[in-house]
Amino acid sequence: MERDIASTIVLDITSPAQLVFAVAASGHYTPVTEHFTATLDGRPLDAIPHSDLHGTRLHTVEADTGRLIVDYDASIRGPGSSPVATRTDRLVYLRPSRYAESDVLGPTAVQEFAGLSHRELLPAVSSWVGTRLFYVPGSSLPTDGATRTLLARQGVCRDYAHLCVALLRALGVPARVVAVYAPGLHPMDFHAVAEAWIEDAWRVVDATTLAPRQTLVRIATGRDAADTAFLTTISGLADLVSVEVSAVVDTLPADDIDEFVTIG
Repeated sequence: MERDIASTIVLDITSPAQLVFAVAASGHYTPVTEHFTATLDGRPLDAIPHSDLHGTRLHTVEADTGRLIVDYDASIRGPGSSPVATRTDRLVYLRPSRYAESDVLGPTAVQEFAGLSHRELLPAVSSWVGTRLFYVPGSSLPTDGATRTLLARQGVCRDYAHLCVALLRALGVPARVVAVYAPGLHPMDFHAVAEAWIEDAWRVVDATTLAPRQTLVRIATGRDAADTAFLTTISGLADLVSVEVSAVVDTLPADDIDEFVTIG
């Protein structure tokens, strides 16, 4: 499989800022080519790379006031390595988190899915969330979690992912959120999906069904959107002007939600 990914983020820095970008393909891939650049009013800035335990590759940038442009592109040939879940991971990803309130949604999860085997559970949760929510761009706030999403019955990809994660954790299945590049997604943007630890592997759950799961390229992995945002402002002020994302694959495969798929 051949995948080419790219993103451009434009910001107006109105007060000197320290920013963290999560736009690079994770460390599970070995890109054929890859470039990350940051410029402020046309002048190059240093971007300091960091990696976390899950292979997420972050870049920190310090910028004075002006127009900041961050560009990233990579060409990936073949699959990446498949991450495993340590004993600690399985504990961490069973706990409630800021945007995935599995403790609050426990009664709902048990009422809807009690008695299902793990093999039945993932497509059941994906279908349930997908048929109860409407995908409405701009309908949710950055602070909305899974409970508010279920009450509102609408959201975007991160909201779908949070609800899937919360329901799965409530049923005793370790689950987490993954930010990805998604060839086949329309309209194109950064995308978010859920992952669940089933039968000794992380399996993708995407209740939006907006892109084939087989084509996804992992960017960031964590408990919820707090760990996987493409941009975090540590200090200062930055206004988001635009985001452009591109993700293409040589062949778009068919996707069946009843099949187990891993991000590779």
